Amino acid sequence: MSALVRRDAAVEPTPRFGSDCIADLLRALDIEYIALTPGASFRGLHDSLVNYLGNERPELLLCVHEEHAVALAHGYARVTGRPLAVALHANVGLMHATMAIFNAWCDRVPMLLIGGVGPMDAIKRRPWVDWIHTASDLAALVRGYTKWDDQPGSISAALESIVRAHRITITAPQGPVYICLDAALQEEVVSPPPAMPELERFPAPRPVDPPAHAVAEIAAALSQAKRPLILIGRVSNDREDFDRRVDLAERLNARVVTDLKTAATFPTAHPLHPFPAGLYVSTDAGAMIREADVILSLDWIDLGGSLRQACGGQFPGAKVMQCSLDSYSHNGWSKDYQSLPPTDVLVLASPDRLVHALVECLPKRRDALPVGPRVATAAPTAAKPAAPSTVKSAPTSADKADLESLRGEECISIDDMARVTSTALSRHHPSYIRLPLGWPGEYCGFTDPLDFIGFDGGGGIGSGPGMAVGAALALRGSGRLPVAVLGDGDYLMGLTALWTGVHYRVPLLVVVSNNQSFFNDELHQERMARTRGRPVENRWVGLRMNDPPLDLAQLANGQGAIGYGPVRTVEALEHTLEIAIGEVQAGATCVIDVRVAPEYARAVSSALLRNIPNDH
Repeated sequence: MSALVRRDAAVEPTPRFGSDCIADLLRALDIEYIALTPGASFRGLHDSLVNYLGNERPELLLCVHEEHAVALAHGYARVTGRPLAVALHANVGLMHATMAIFNAWCDRVPMLLIGGVGPMDAIKRRPWVDWIHTASDLAALVRGYTKWDDQPGSISAALESIVRAHRITITAPQGPVYICLDAALQEEVVSPPPAMPELERFPAPRPVDPPAHAVAEIAAALSQAKRPLILIGRVSNDREDFDRRVDLAERLNARVVTDLKTAATFPTAHPLHPFPAGLYVSTDAGAMIREADVILSLDWIDLGGSLRQACGGQFPGAKVMQCSLDSYSHNGWSKDYQSLPPTDVLVLASPDRLVHALVECLPKRRDALPVGPRVATAAPTAAKPAAPSTVKSAPTSADKADLESLRGEECISIDDMARVTSTALSRHHPSYIRLPLGWPGEYCGFTDPLDFIGFDGGGGIGSGPGMAVGAALALRGSGRLPVAVLGDGDYLMGLTALWTGVHYRVPLLVVVSNNQSFFNDELHQERMARTRGRPVENRWVGLRMNDPPLDLAQLANGQGAIGYGPVRTVEALEHTLEIAIGEVQAGATCVIDVRVAPEYARAVSSALLRNIPNDH
């Protein structure tokens, strides 16, 4: 029983209220936790979870903001593949949570969102507050980025609705679902209680294997290809699936490209994975796309956009085969379906099921694997796609102004930060939960699906701390060291999520890459200035956070975590990491503020500036 409940607290054997029945069902569905920021619209459910179930399976996870609660569930699902429940208070709580729900939607992760509303019966509403916290069709706020929603009108209907929602959220392509529960319905006396659904009669759908003829066509094309290429996107984090992808690439002697929008999907040091992963297709990886004669996409995110980027705005001459269920999630509101890709063969099935089928029918190759990176040809004159993690550029006048402003104040380069951090952590079996924009791909040494958990899906700011706590919670007891490397803006927007991690004794290391700026937008402002013939030196105005500088370590201390920094030298970073790793291994949540110099060359966002000449 949770330490938050008295050991002698009564736990009743029979449900007496509607919310007791709902709590029973959540336990039967094996929902381990329910994250929440408290609200009166689900006070009935809250009471049932604590005083009927004893705050155990599910256990309440108190968060100080709804966006953190959803981000926590997002991180948890990234590790486990299972949905966490999140309670959202009426319209106000749901509106707070919308950014994090959008992230989960774009990332295709399962999540059971349980909202409260009402009472819908106006006669039962308290003056003022119940009126402003009641709305018709609350789900309309999130319908564009959830898989399914419902507002049941009875307890029996609520039980059926939650079973349906759970089945929908865990069915690929996964995504958040939202069930809105009338406050009066939760507090309704049930005598006798309605029958619980027989869950064994409502299993999740079995994965569909790709059609045999499609497998045969793809296998034949790949076997005959001279330059096959595999683009690995949204796939499972199952270790056997991971190993099968390696087996498939080796049977075909196919080159492999991965990216940092998804979790670790292939060993990054494997000779068939010659170039570092990034958020965008690099120049070298783009050359492989142009040279390939057959491309197999395993649910690659924005396949059409990536192919166009690599081929100067055109599509490649290669035969393109895409295996993905993602089209089942596409709707008219959100454009997260990305550019329409050319697909000579399109298979609506799980990519991992296709890999399994291909491995079964393809023979092993006897020829040796290539060693090291292959030599890439030059990009077409019409387009020079930048490699965000590897491009080296001469300093701009704005960069020189940066260095002038930092004179007398030591900072660490992002390269040195990545090198020192990855070296120090390599001995401790780390799981990287997040990496910031600009992180050099060559320091991403992934050999296991849990070596890297992935990005946030929606490309917003502020989800990092909450996702880190949720993923670290799921990793607790695994023997791995959870670490999140966050940008300073992401950290500052979501830092109070760390309080939840401290409160529930979740070991976690957060390393903040602190350039004291919303630097991604500095590059956008530089682009505008250059395009319009205006001073690039002004790119920082309205974006720098250094007057006064924010004390990130003290802010961590204020959440009950252990804060270190600002760390300004390589030697200090090495020493601080050694101390912090020991603290995390002992069960602490630690934050290291690393003062990083603003850099043009290493920003992933420089991919957005590829139309700007590099002859500064």
